Amino acid sequence: MSDEKDRLQQVNISKEMRTSFLDYAMSVIVSRALPDVRDGMKPVHRRILHGMHDNGMTADKPYKKSARIVGDVMGKYHPHGDSSIYDAMVRMAQDFSYRYPLVNGQGNFGSMDGDGAAAMRYTEAKMSRISMELMRDINKDTIDFQDNYDGNEREPVVLPARFPNMLVNGASGIAVGMATNIPPHNLKEVIDAVLALSKDDEITLPELMEHVKGPDFPTSGLIVGKGGIRKAYETGRGSIIMRAKCEIEMMKNGKERIIVSEVPYQVNKARLVEKIAELARDKKIEGITDLRDETSLKEGVKIIIEIRKDKNANVILNNLYKQTPLQTSFGINMLALVKGQPKILGLKEVLHHYLEHQKVVVLRRTKFDLKRAEDRAHILEGLKIALDNIDAIIALIRGSQNDEAARSGLMEKFDLSERQAQAILDMRLRRLTGLERDKIEDEYNEILKTIEELKAILADEEKLLEIIREELLDIRDRYGDDRRTEITLGNLSDIEDEDLIPEEQIVVTLSHNNYIKRLPSSTYRAQHRGGRGVQGMNTIEDDFVSQIVTMSTHDYIMFFTNKGRVYRLKGYELPELSRQSKGIPIVNMLEIDKDEKISTMIAVKDKDPEEFENMFLVFATKNGLVKRSGLENFERINKNGKIAISFRGDDELLAVRLTDGTKEVILGTKYGALIRFPEEQIRTMGRTAAGVKGIRLREDDEVVGLDVLAEDQSILVVTDNGYGKLTPEAEYRITNRGGVGVKTANLTDRVGELIYIASVNGDEDLMIVTNHGVIIRLVMEEVSVLGRNTQGVRLIKLSGDQKVATVAKVKEEIEEEELTLDNEAATEEAAEDVTEETLTAEESLNPSEDETEE
Repeated sequence: MSDEKDRLQQVNISKEMRTSFLDYAMSVIVSRALPDVRDGMKPVHRRILHGMHDNGMTADKPYKKSARIVGDVMGKYHPHGDSSIYDAMVRMAQDFSYRYPLVNGQGNFGSMDGDGAAAMRYTEAKMSRISMELMRDINKDTIDFQDNYDGNEREPVVLPARFPNMLVNGASGIAVGMATNIPPHNLKEVIDAVLALSKDDEITLPELMEHVKGPDFPTSGLIVGKGGIRKAYETGRGSIIMRAKCEIEMMKNGKERIIVSEVPYQVNKARLVEKIAELARDKKIEGITDLRDETSLKEGVKIIIEIRKDKNANVILNNLYKQTPLQTSFGINMLALVKGQPKILGLKEVLHHYLEHQKVVVLRRTKFDLKRAEDRAHILEGLKIALDNIDAIIALIRGSQNDEAARSGLMEKFDLSERQAQAILDMRLRRLTGLERDKIEDEYNEILKTIEELKAILADEEKLLEIIREELLDIRDRYGDDRRTEITLGNLSDIEDEDLIPEEQIVVTLSHNNYIKRLPSSTYRAQHRGGRGVQGMNTIEDDFVSQIVTMSTHDYIMFFTNKGRVYRLKGYELPELSRQSKGIPIVNMLEIDKDEKISTMIAVKDKDPEEFENMFLVFATKNGLVKRSGLENFERINKNGKIAISFRGDDELLAVRLTDGTKEVILGTKYGALIRFPEEQIRTMGRTAAGVKGIRLREDDEVVGLDVLAEDQSILVVTDNGYGKLTPEAEYRITNRGGVGVKTANLTDRVGELIYIASVNGDEDLMIVTNHGVIIRLVMEEVSVLGRNTQGVRLIKLSGDQKVATVAKVKEEIEEEELTLDNEAATEEAAEDVTEETLTAEESLNPSEDETEE
């Protein structure tokens, strides 16, 4: 027992675990998982190629059973499982895994669908032609060898690697606490970059990237943007977006279909098809009617996705990019072993280390060739001496007792070395002919020239580099091919949700009770004035449509409330419902109070910085105050909104208009007064300012309309009883802000009160909405042009207690699917023109002095 206790040794378990784990980690890092920067090989790949080369399984020889290769490599060099060796060899033979396969396989070596290779006893393999370039000159002392795991064999520490394999074929591996993921590249591009670096050590990364455009995957596909590539080449880390190559084509039946001809690198094609089918089945992507995989050896990858006739193929494709591996990312991490130490490398560093390796390889090969040439020259010098003294030498040999005596005699009498003497003894009698004597002389002269050239190479690094360039050019010309992966412009890190929404013109309607929805603009067809319109929404109780805005789904819509706050949404964020639907409450979209109403909706184009910098918002309140503020004050709006205008007393925001700073402002009241003044008379104010007086109101009057006026426009007025007219702007003279304005319509009980004013060009359409939810769309040409002091003409036939609730002008650029002119609706009552009545009152009311109250 005492002897056993003496043999026990106390060890700190924490220290022991740390030491053991570090030993294990370094073993995995150096001996298993990471490639060497010089040849781009992990130990298992290097041992496979060396084993095949050593056993004569070269490209010009017959195939050999894979099991034989695996067994030999496992027994001599790689004492791990046979499956790990075979899996590595299979990957080196797959043309969809390696850009330039290093193993020429025969049999089933797997597929892009994730099918595994056949068992090693069924497949055969040999080295590919390009892999021979990795092994070239390995027997000329170009690299170091080391003992194998049991010391009975010798294996290379690194391969000569006559082309930059680490970049050309890439590498991936997971070590302890670190991982590498290097994408494959085009052989021509990488060699061109090495050549450029060999000529200029100070070459910059952008100059190198003129040669190396980016990764070049064996499965082709697309790379979106160059930002990730540049970052990876600069720092060694980066991420790139890969996309499948897809084309949309029209079928004979009018339907569209998406054809996928190339998939991203390392994407399992079968799982990709299953994912698309799953999304279509679960209705996560609607509109896919058929999905087929018609991939074949003859045509290559071909996945067909047929689209329903009423769906947009581009939108579905963008959804597929977002939700399937049709678009995926590749995280570049160029981690490799540099002198046995793991290091993250940029593009220039990788090329530099490879070039330095080639210098060593060519230098050692040159020294090897020089030594061999000098040895041969030494022998030839001895043979020349023998030929010059052939009779004496023959006599000496005949008189010698044995080979040793003959060799010693030759060395002593003719001052030869042991090797020269042995060469003379080994010389055949046929070498004594005159022709053979000339051959020896010629060979000797050639050897001397070779020795001179080899010494010149060793003495001049530029000659050494020139040899490297020539050999790289030869490999480039013999094995190089065109780039497969296309690099598209852009700098996408992800697909924005907006890209999944088709950009189309829409009509946004808001009801009196704050119900909102959007519809395609083509929902409403144009009619003649006097028509009865189409039902635009089902109203409940006393609800009716109060506002209409036309815009694009990708534009912003700004909501200004009667309490002076502003909110913002994208057009596509609004619910798209049927024409008869009442919509959803705006409180579900915006954080507004229960008693808060939307007074104005304004569409602002997205991604247009000039619009935010050079545009203004003009505000008007019911009490006649106006304010002008720069649009940039409203560029950033939180979800809970912002203050847009402050109020004095009992007032509320009536309307807001977007201007360019050079327009004229018109304000109209319900009793028919209208004022026109230059926009510049309203000085620019801050976002929370209250404004200044725009129009002086008579008793019980209030502002009902605000708009901006340009030259040669007309002013449209509409009353609540459905009458309206167009009046040229020249009939309204420009006055100072704060006046009482001039009369714009002769209002009677039949005509009603003024409810809408607007400036128009004449090429718009007009939408009129009643408090019963009836909508009519008129071509502006149908509205009569009448004088300022007239009543107007009937625009819409109202029945019962119907009143016009709101009016909106719609640009003609929004095309309808079908224009239906309802001539029956153009009754004599609708065509009735009210007689122009001349006002007896003063045509212009005296404007007041400019008021500047804040």
